[in-house]
Amino acid sequence: MNIQARTHHRAAQLAAAVALVLLVFSTAGCDRLKARDQLNKGIRAYKMAQYTQAAEFFKTACALDPKLPVARLYLATAYAQQFIPGAESEENMKMGERAVEEFKKVLVDEPNNANSVAGIASIYFNMKRLEDAKTWYQKQIQIDPSNPEAYYSIGVIGWSQTYPERMKVKAEHNIQQEAPIKDPKVREPLCAKNTPIIEDAFTHLNKAVELRPDYDDAMAYINLMYREKADCAADPEERNQLNKVADTWVDKLMEVKRKKAEAASKSGGGLVTGQ
Repeated sequence: MNIQARTHHRAAQLAAAVALVLLVFSTAGCDRLKARDQLNKGIRAYKMAQYTQAAEFFKTACALDPKLPVARLYLATAYAQQFIPGAESEENMKMGERAVEEFKKVLVDEPNNANSVAGIASIYFNMKRLEDAKTWYQKQIQIDPSNPEAYYSIGVIGWSQTYPERMKVKAEHNIQQEAPIKDPKVREPLCAKNTPIIEDAFTHLNKAVELRPDYDDAMAYINLMYREKADCAADPEERNQLNKVADTWVDKLMEVKRKKAEAASKSGGGLVTGQ
């Protein structure tokens, strides 16, 4: 092959390579446009509460453009909306796991995505995977230490772990729900397990109220945790004092609710809740 022929051959190769690159970029650009179209369709379906259809649109958007994080977040949220808290069917549990999986994919590229962390925590809580939920609420606090809901949720987890255990022990020993556990052989093992959880719940619930002084839901759980602590008191007087402190928190939350009701009445709106 002479010099002129080789030159033409290389030029042809270069032209083919350039054409291929342009085709790849053109295809990628076309896929990104299609992804955004699917995303917009998904958002419209989501707003109409058509979560199954919305999820399909978001899934297609993610396949077309894996670097479109908002589509992945919407997909996770659409799955989360289809998850039914408290329903323990295999299908429902799979839907919850699917949502968690997609939220975690968001976190690969955006480790501090607060919505994904909160979504995972909430789903685990509603799946009754309380320790997993607590871990993720703690991650939420690391990302946003000023968020009272995360502290509150850890407090609720504390009560959800201690109260059923206390009621179970009382039922096993034929003790009335409101009666003290007098036998130290029954009380002490229970309290050895529950006391660290109770104190941790107090820490988080008090922080929630510190961040939001009118947080009546958090106040309600502080009251409940004092009831838990009271049942671990060996001294009857100490138990009575703890229950009295619990009563003061009931008074506080009722006062907060009264003020909120008054404010709502003046503004013509409905009752504002603590969250």
